[in-house]
Amino acid sequence: MRVLLAGYNVDSAVIDELRKNSPPRGDVTPETLSAAYARISRDPRPADALRAAARAEVERARRSNQTIIFRMGHHSVAEHAVFNFDIIGASRLAIEEIERFRLCSFTEKSQRYITLGEDFVVPAEIRRAGGEELFTSTVRAQNVLYHRFYERLRPYVFEKFREAAAEPRNHSILDGWAKEDARYIVSLATEGQLGLTINGRNLELLLRRCAARESEEIRDLSGRLFALAKEIAPSILLFTEASPFDAGAYREVEQAAGEDFAAARSAQGKRNRSGVALAGFTAGGDDRILAALLHTVSRSSYAECLERVKAAGPSRRKDLIRRVFRFMEFYDFPLREFEHAELAYDLVVSASCFAQLKRHRMATLTQQRYDPALGVTLPPSLREIGAEAEFLDMVDRTDETHAALDKKVGPAADYVLTNAHRRRALLKLNVRELYHISRLREDASAQWEIRKVAGHMSRLARQAMPLACLLLGGKDAFPERYAKVFGERPSAVPPRLLR
Repeated sequence: MRVLLAGYNVDSAVIDELRKNSPPRGDVTPETLSAAYARISRDPRPADALRAAARAEVERARRSNQTIIFRMGHHSVAEHAVFNFDIIGASRLAIEEIERFRLCSFTEKSQRYITLGEDFVVPAEIRRAGGEELFTSTVRAQNVLYHRFYERLRPYVFEKFREAAAEPRNHSILDGWAKEDARYIVSLATEGQLGLTINGRNLELLLRRCAARESEEIRDLSGRLFALAKEIAPSILLFTEASPFDAGAYREVEQAAGEDFAAARSAQGKRNRSGVALAGFTAGGDDRILAALLHTVSRSSYAECLERVKAAGPSRRKDLIRRVFRFMEFYDFPLREFEHAELAYDLVVSASCFAQLKRHRMATLTQQRYDPALGVTLPPSLREIGAEAEFLDMVDRTDETHAALDKKVGPAADYVLTNAHRRRALLKLNVRELYHISRLREDASAQWEIRKVAGHMSRLARQAMPLACLLLGGKDAFPERYAKVFGERPSAVPPRLLR
């Protein structure tokens, strides 16, 4: 066996320096890796020899990529080319759109840990419609209130958690709690930045989908990413134009739904302003997971395994699930067989909460536009410091601005809405993924709103599948939950947390 490092991501500044100090060469491109690996299925030469051949004949490698991807339909070869992008100065609303794509890596500037400045995006749609003055005056007022809230929340948090504040190492955490509640009043136009790592196949999909969006900021971003990637790897980015399907599918559904359906939806929104509801789940989910486990360790068909599980008594089924969980620690997740049962949740969450929910990209998450009719989420700490009236006055002003802009520019008006404003989302996930969300988002270190949402999701899941969901909960609560099931504590103990 030979194991070779074929390549790795390198900072573009280093590549530029190497180019300056060496003769001109055209093989500084990830396309050669795509072309070489594409040949593995048909060429008997070792992979390193195929890479050497591709580097020696870059234009031939590019033609090979185009033939394999376009004519033969093997888009997977483009996944061997990986790109890193700095996305600086994009709005919070645009970043939400970028992070909808699953098989990519994102690291985003956190409004929870960084004190925000005054920078925000003014959408071209609003500027062109003559709404810039109204928009900017509202956003600037929101930003002033953000800083005022932060100045009041910081000492309040340090006093409330006086014992924790006695330890200097906890100061950054406490400071973050003040920032995360103050940020509820800032707009979705607030500038952020993002580190994006993405392979060529997913970049092509991102470019095509973003090119079809109504938002001019998103379309502009698509063009900028394409221009940068095409310069170094033109052969693997073939289908980047907006397709009629991407541009028109939702519009067709909206038109078919008609005004009567839209009015009924709006009325329902005013009745049900927040919450977590179980929209559906796999019937007999516990039995299906147990049957899948038996299927893995036996030579029986799934149907036979399911019959055996259904014939077993409650105590035997519980014993089986206990055996599955026996060696679990707080950092473990259930076996893959737990993916054979699913749950769906109808959620109404704030933009602050949605920003964290969207990071769980292995789940299926679809959402509506932000809707002022759903109200806002008020951080309890702002009520505790007597800032509720100021907060709601700014929300009223924001809603008035949004209503005026919505008549002129439609969805672009959403830039002015705050992190406190809500939207409806539909989340579908399997039980294994629910454990991941539960461990991370129910933990004491998690942000308070998503911790509340995740806890509600877990309670509903336990009602639907009590056996499979026995050990749902945050990392901090795992020892207690484990002890309730097994009568003893697990060997590994989660790190000590503040709250």
